[in-house]
Amino acid sequence: MFDIKWIRENPTAFDAAMAKRGVDSLSSQIIEADEARRAHIQDLQKAQERRNAASKDIGKAKASGDDAKAQELIDEVAKIKAFIQSGEDTERELNGKVTAILEAIPNTPLDDVPQGADENDNALLNTVGEKREMNFEPKEHFELGEALDQMDFETAAKLAGSRFVLLNRGLARLERAIGQYMLDLHVDEHDYDEVVPPLLVRDEVLYGTGQLPKFEEDLFKTTDGRWLIPTAEVPLTNIVRDTIIPVDYLPRRYTALTPCFRSEAGSAGRDTRGMLRQHQFSKVEMVSITDAESGEAELERMLECAEAVLKGLGLHYRVMTLCTGDMGFSARKTYDIEVWLPGQNAYREISSCSFCGDFQARRMNARYRAGEGKATEFVHTLNGSGVAVGRALIAVMENYQQQDGSIEVPEVLRPYMGGLTIISAA
Repeated sequence: MFDIKWIRENPTAFDAAMAKRGVDSLSSQIIEADEARRAHIQDLQKAQERRNAASKDIGKAKASGDDAKAQELIDEVAKIKAFIQSGEDTERELNGKVTAILEAIPNTPLDDVPQGADENDNALLNTVGEKREMNFEPKEHFELGEALDQMDFETAAKLAGSRFVLLNRGLARLERAIGQYMLDLHVDEHDYDEVVPPLLVRDEVLYGTGQLPKFEEDLFKTTDGRWLIPTAEVPLTNIVRDTIIPVDYLPRRYTALTPCFRSEAGSAGRDTRGMLRQHQFSKVEMVSITDAESGEAELERMLECAEAVLKGLGLHYRVMTLCTGDMGFSARKTYDIEVWLPGQNAYREISSCSFCGDFQARRMNARYRAGEGKATEFVHTLNGSGVAVGRALIAVMENYQQQDGSIEVPEVLRPYMGGLTIISAA
């Protein structure tokens, strides 16, 4: 969400920023709607002033015995009251129109974000590690999992339909181990506070982080009007909604391991085999709340925290800076980590770390006070996958597969696996 005052004062800069995101000039439309709203509010204020003055004049007219004048003023006040009543409805409509325009506009990119239309225009930041050498033809994760009889899509489809999986035995434990490893790493070494948040949230919580109203079709809604979270970013970021935080309480860093639920609207025909694109998946999320000066540096720190997971697992990956056309709605800058999957012979996204500035904070009314007697400012928010557990499982399976179809367990996960070093069919 944007400060409309800033748009009014900087229309050219605003339109230039929106053009980078592929959005046509909006400043004139926004300012026009705001002018109509402001003009109507002024008319209401004048009407209220006239009503108050006329009400006083009624008493004076009656006191002087001028009943005709008093009745004329009474009739005028009645008309003014009717105008004000209908005018209040109009004011709500005009406010709603301005809000609807503002809440549908994506965030402005930082100056160093590459301009582009889609993922093909993303910029390579760096590449880490080496691809594992295999003297056999590597298989994809679902081929490995089904051959081990520990990854069952058919039974999952009986239970829930397509885009679900049922893991068992060694692979079930491996997925749990990956999630616990990530969580311990972020809590013990990266100074994040562990949180167990609600998995069901209200409309205003999804509105605060930007999923509603624009991306409703991507979500699952319950019969009582609440929503299943698409990512723990939603409840973690909203911890600070409607609060004023002392500056010495910042930064706040939260992490959580949760199930996530997404309808995958618009992904028909994409990644239909395997676990890459599921309706339900686990993810370790990182969220940071900072002051206005620290957000961009915090993004670099968050990226390092996500990278530490893949380094610990011994996985080859690359980091991409997303272009303006591929960034998420709320982001000002985003890094994607893409892990190498030898079974696919391709890099696939496993983490996304984004700096949102005060965009979400304005929607949440989340502020901080820089010092005694100073005005409040909106906090800056960041979020990042630390990382997606299911995709990390895929990466471990494909990179640590053996020629006989078994899976070697990475060293850092063995304490979580009861000392198990190889997952096999036996």
